[in-house]
Amino acid sequence: MENSPSDAQLNVQQESSASIGTSFDQAMMRRCIELARLALGRTTPNPLVGSVVAKDGEIVGEGFHPAAGQPHAEVFALKAAGEKARGATVYVNLEPCNHYGRTPPCSEALVAAGVSKVVVGMVDPDPRVSGGGIERLRGAGIEVVVGVEESACRQLNEAFVHRVLYKRPFGILKYAMTLDGKIASSTGHSAWITDPSSRKLVHQLRAACDAVIVGGNTVRRDNPYLTSHTTDAPNPLRVVMSRSLDLPIEAHLWSTVDAPTLVLTEPSTDPDFQKLLLKKGVEVVELMPLTPTSVIEYLYNRQLSSVLWECGGTLAARAIAEGTVQKVLAFIAPKIIGGSTAPSPVGDLGLTLMTQALRLESVTGRSVGPDYVVEGYLPLDKPH
Repeated sequence: MENSPSDAQLNVQQESSASIGTSFDQAMMRRCIELARLALGRTTPNPLVGSVVAKDGEIVGEGFHPAAGQPHAEVFALKAAGEKARGATVYVNLEPCNHYGRTPPCSEALVAAGVSKVVVGMVDPDPRVSGGGIERLRGAGIEVVVGVEESACRQLNEAFVHRVLYKRPFGILKYAMTLDGKIASSTGHSAWITDPSSRKLVHQLRAACDAVIVGGNTVRRDNPYLTSHTTDAPNPLRVVMSRSLDLPIEAHLWSTVDAPTLVLTEPSTDPDFQKLLLKKGVEVVELMPLTPTSVIEYLYNRQLSSVLWECGGTLAARAIAEGTVQKVLAFIAPKIIGGSTAPSPVGDLGLTLMTQALRLESVTGRSVGPDYVVEGYLPLDKPH
C-alpha cells in the first residue's frame, strides 16, 4: 500500500547501537534522552526530542522540544550554543526534520549554524520524511552518524513510532494484582493491592500518557481520580466507556478542574444524564458501535499518541482481542486473597488451550518496593 514502510525502514540500523559511536557519543545521546523526557506527556502528536551541542569534548548548548507547535529541540540547543555551534557536533535522538510543518525544518537550521557533524539516535519512522533530513545534511557536507543508542531512542518514542506506522495510538494495559492473580476481593474491594511506591510509578505513567481509559464498572466500584497526583506533571484525558451511562451522579471524574474527562457512549443513550455531565464540564461523545477499536480510532483523530487502559477484566479482554493493547504492565503484590469469584485482570479471551496463550515479547521485570512489575509487549502484525 502507498506510504507503507518497508522492512528496511522498520528495521533501520540492525547493528547493535552499543557498537555505534564513541563512548562520548553514547553519553551525549543518553543526555538527549534525559532532556527529551522533560516534556513527557506534553508533545503529542509530536515525538519526544532532546538535543545537545558539543565542542572540544564539552557541552556548549542543550534543548528539548517542549510541546507541539513550539520550536524543535535542535533550535533551542543551537540558540543556547550561539556562535559556538559553528564547527560543533550536534546530538539529537530523532532525525532532524526536513519539511515545513508548524515550524521550519531543523535540517536547514543546522546547515545555517555551520555545524560540522550531526549524531542521530534513530531515523524518523514516517515514510514521508524518513531519511530526508539526513540526506539534506550530508548534501550540505555535514558528517552524519546514525544509530547511536538506537534501542533506547526507539523505546523513548515507542508511542510516536506506533502512531506513525499503524495510524493508531499506542495502547498500554496496566493492572495491579495479588500473587494469586486477583485484582480485587470477592466482594469487589481493591484498595490497595500494591505498595505506595508502585502507585507512585503508576502516577508517573499516567503523566506520560495522553489518555487513560476505564469502563463504567471501574467508575462505580472504585470512584478513581485517574490523575498524575503531581502538581507540576500533566494529567491525561480521562476517558470513560459506557454503553448504558449507568454511572453515579457524583464521581471524582466529573470534577474537571485538574483534568478533563470524556465520556464515550452510544447514540441517544440517557440524554438527561448526558446533559448533567455536560453541565459539570464533562465532554460526551457518541460512537456507534462503542468498542475499543472505535475508541482508539476516535482518539487517533484527536491527535493522541498513547493511551493507558486501567480498566477491569472484561474491557481489558476486549481491548486485547481487538488489538488495541501493545504493551502490558503487571504490578504484582506479594499478597494472597483467594476467592473463586474474585476478579482477575483479563476476562475471557475465548482461548481454551495453554498453547493458545498470548506470549509477551521483550519481557523485563523489576522490584518496586515489596512489589514486582512485569513489562512486556504483545506480538505486532506488520503495519498496512
